[in-house]
Amino acid sequence: MSSFFFAFIAALLIGQGARDQLLVARMARETGYGILLAGWVAAIASALFMAWAGATIAAILPTSARHMLVGFALLAAAVELAWPNKEKALAEPTYSTFAALLVLLARQLGDASRFAIFALAAATALPGLSGVGGALGGGVAVTVGWVMGDTLTKEVPLRAFRLALAAITFGAGIFIALTARGLIG
Repeated sequence: MSSFFFAFIAALLIGQGARDQLLVARMARETGYGILLAGWVAAIASALFMAWAGATIAAILPTSARHMLVGFALLAAAVELAWPNKEKALAEPTYSTFAALLVLLARQLGDASRFAIFALAAATALPGLSGVGGALGGGVAVTVGWVMGDTLTKEVPLRAFRLALAAITFGAGIFIALTARGLIG
């Protein structure tokens, strides 16, 4: 059950201010429930895929290499969290829900919360629960974007929040990687 809970919390927190959430927030008014449905479908598909990938790769690795994989995945998540989002609002968007679904999938497969789901699935004995928890957390994150709409980017200090999460995730990744190498703990 802790795999589910940790993946849910990680996906929800790390998903705040993520590119997928911002896309849903920007398109919420014009597309209504369509973009919300696309966000949930993308969140479920990407989380389950990353959990499967994490478990599959971890299964072929020895224990110390599995821990290094988890550390590297968390470091990748930290880099993505700290990366500045300089995306501008679309000038003339098509507001196509299907096109948005494809963009959301592409964005989510390389975002920090999916790296965290990958890491949790690789580290735990129950990767399915990591995938389901991550899917629900990611879905709630895009729902927050949909509900808040444009106010999300205007009134919430997303950059500072993401930098703080990047520091925490980086510290966890370094700790796990150093532990896997036997340098600490």
